[in-house]
Amino acid sequence: MTDMFATRITPAQGYAVTVTSRAEAVTDWAVRYFGMWWNAAQVDAADVAGAVVAADVDPGEVAALTGAVTSGEHAEVVYANDRMVYAVNGDGVVRAAQPDAGLAYRWEPAVRRLTVVGCDETAVATAAARIAREVVRGQLLGNGWQILHSSAVTRPDGATVLSLGDKGAGKTTVGFLLARAGWGLLANDRVFVRVEEGAVRVLPWPSAAAIGFGLLDAMGWYDVVRDQVRAGEQMHPTQHQRVTDALLADEREPLWKSSGKELKPQFFPDQLDTMLGMKLATEGRAAALLFPRITAGATPALSDEERGVQDGDFFNAKTEDRYPDVFRLLPSGGPSAGLAEALAALPHRSVVLGHDTAANTALLEGVTDGLL
Repeated sequence: MTDMFATRITPAQGYAVTVTSRAEAVTDWAVRYFGMWWNAAQVDAADVAGAVVAADVDPGEVAALTGAVTSGEHAEVVYANDRMVYAVNGDGVVRAAQPDAGLAYRWEPAVRRLTVVGCDETAVATAAARIAREVVRGQLLGNGWQILHSSAVTRPDGATVLSLGDKGAGKTTVGFLLARAGWGLLANDRVFVRVEEGAVRVLPWPSAAAIGFGLLDAMGWYDVVRDQVRAGEQMHPTQHQRVTDALLADEREPLWKSSGKELKPQFFPDQLDTMLGMKLATEGRAAALLFPRITAGATPALSDEERGVQDGDFFNAKTEDRYPDVFRLLPSGGPSAGLAEALAALPHRSVVLGHDTAANTALLEGVTDGLL
């Protein structure tokens, strides 16, 4: 009998999903991806809790599921940057396939089981982690949590600073600077938030982190990453080969795709700690908001610019573009009642940051001390 392995992911009390596989590398991947943020750990395969993501390398099942989808009426979307075809039957069972990626899926809502099969172990492990996160996302959203486009850092007492702003405003930079200064990194791009007993509770959204060469160099991390890659450290598989080649060659100029999008080193969540030295936190309580803006050549300073929490700061099923709700895991609706008001009532400041990381850090530490 083939051994079965399992990883249970528990982002908070009352929420869980279990990843199972005949390949231990798949469940190990889930531990690595979620463990430091969502309390993931290996468990006995018989000790399943919550919904199940069953993920295995099985080319025959990939072919069978793909054929079942494409032989009849089906729809098509782009899911995680790959073409996906899918069909839903009268019982709500969803079958889907990504032919170019060699992956196929089956979601059985009656038993809360999502099967993922593929032709390659790494592809299966990546897809299983992505799907497990989507299952948890559905659980949290169904219980009043919302996703905020924000970075977040927290103190040991749980007091959390959220940084919000438009794309490129500096949210991630603020999070990384404060995390390097000793705060716990709760998230670099998105967080889950919900009002509980008059406070805004914050949970992380685990994800790979994309950090451009310029920021790596400015933070003093470039040499560390280069040396680790040269020593054989494997970065997240979404990292483009041109990025890996540039690191190996000690080339620091930003890389660009023909579309104008920057190519960046891609880090597993655990590498933010093990490689870059930022300790990760598992939850917090929102205590203050920062609205950063990075301006080349600027001296870091407080700003009089008025910028509050906006509708566009919240993610929902309509605004999510990378992971459309193919498997019907997500409830509909906007921000929970009272959430925007609770966030708006928090102490907040707008700041202008430059490219001097030491000066930026000094300003941020002073501002957060004043707000908290």
